[in-house]
Amino acid sequence: MKVDYKPQSEVSPASAKAATGKTLEEWYAVLDAKGGAAEGRRVLTEYLFRQLKVDAWWTTTIIVEYEKARGVAEKDGLAKGYNICVTKALTAAPERVLEEFSNGSWWLGKGVKVAEGGTFDAGDGHKGKFKKVTPGKLIRFTWEGPRHAPVELVEIKATVMPGKTSALINHDRLQSRDTADGMREAWAKVLNELKDRLS
Repeated sequence: MKVDYKPQSEVSPASAKAATGKTLEEWYAVLDAKGGAAEGRRVLTEYLFRQLKVDAWWTTTIIVEYEKARGVAEKDGLAKGYNICVTKALTAAPERVLEEFSNGSWWLGKGVKVAEGGTFDAGDGHKGKFKKVTPGKLIRFTWEGPRHAPVELVEIKATVMPGKTSALINHDRLQSRDTADGMREAWAKVLNELKDRLS
């Protein structure tokens, strides 16, 4: 799977100021005044997005970069980082969607079999291990690579929605904006290919 590591926008004081009216440091001061990291990510996100009307992409960027600047880390010593979620509405049943994903050859690389405890090498240094595979419901695996932290988890689910199936890929603990945006684009391409395969 090819990933183009580039952010949607440059993350810098100047680009933040141009897009949001404040530099990152000025936003950090706003968050400190709100109560800081002790308030929790959800409260601070709601504050920026709902009350101060900051764009969603910049809200997430400000929060993640703020946590890094203030030394907020999880038990493993790494930042919580970025979480991306990509979805696609499909007409196939959830079981069929996950069945297609269980053939890893088309989205992870030739010969990859999706099986709990199994490993894969997707090329370009990307590899991982399947942690949980529940047929028709869930595929969970680690994602590693030169631009990735060893704690990243990916989850694929398919759920019934009114008149459709929602295929969802969630990728957690991405440590940089360019990695998060690059993976969002790469996973979106996977879901587009899935849709074509199920048509």
